[in-house]
Amino acid sequence: MTTEPLQERVTEPRVIEQRGLYFDELEEDVVYAHRPGRTVTEADNVLFTTMTMNTQALHLDAAWSAEQPFGQRLVNSMFTLATVVGQSVPQLTQGTIIAQLGLTDVSFPHPMYHGDTLYTETVVTGKRLSSSRPGQGIVTMKHTGRNQHGEVVALATRSCLMWTRDAHTAAQQANSAGKERAHKGRIDT
Repeated sequence: MTTEPLQERVTEPRVIEQRGLYFDELEEDVVYAHRPGRTVTEADNVLFTTMTMNTQALHLDAAWSAEQPFGQRLVNSMFTLATVVGQSVPQLTQGTIIAQLGLTDVSFPHPMYHGDTLYTETVVTGKRLSSSRPGQGIVTMKHTGRNQHGEVVALATRSCLMWTRDAHTAAQQANSAGKERAHKGRIDT
């Protein structure tokens, strides 16, 4: 039995880059369940609310909120919306989006409270290739956020400009070649 020297057996590992899905990989009418969920804390709510200069007592003043219809402070709905969109990024748009085009039909049918866990699902409701931007397409998604009890706490429709796989690969190769030419053209002093 012969054994190869260790250095001959070692090969470079295959690299798998985490990314979202390209325009051509996204399927319409499929539910993309984004996990894990995100448990929202009092600190999250207070920090987000004060960072965005939202002085709404409903998010900050426990004594005042206790006297209001929900009997406690509510999680800032803009935090809920941002988290719903954010939960979809790793699975759908990380590194494959060109631009977010807009959000419509945003609603908050049930409040979020401190300690609630937010789970998001997305359905691609439409997609079409761009007529003015070859290799790119417009994708429309409907995001649904639910708390740990399954109650819908946020709904939003989002439109994004997305890469097709081939066009993105070509753009990356062209960018890399351009950087290499620029680097070779520099004069070191």
